[in-house]
Amino acid sequence: MGKEYTPESAAADVAAALSVLEGRWKLILLFHLFGGQVRRYSELEKRIPGISPKMLAQQLRKLEADGLVVRKVYPEVPPKVEYRLTDWGQSLCPVLDGLLTWHENKAPDQPG
Repeated sequence: MGKEYTPESAAADVAAALSVLEGRWKLILLFHLFGGQVRRYSELEKRIPGISPKMLAQQLRKLEADGLVVRKVYPEVPPKVEYRLTDWGQSLCPVLDGLLTWHENKAPDQPG
């Protein structure tokens, strides 16, 4: 059985969930990793124009700390580093697809 929510606790938990996705680059990174994609750091850097190496590293570290991304380092010179979504991170895909559908189906007189 799921957790019992009050309006206040539901709002707080949704806000906490959304805070994990906050930031200019996190959603873009997630969409590049959905579908079981495994991407090297340099590949992500090339695929996301405008992100600095420092910001890419910071955002990947945050996603990793939050349990959405797994980082794998291969003992090579130069180091080979790959990123992929955890199962929990991958489970965001249908949620975000649902948000996209929700947004596409807004009333015609609504802005945005």
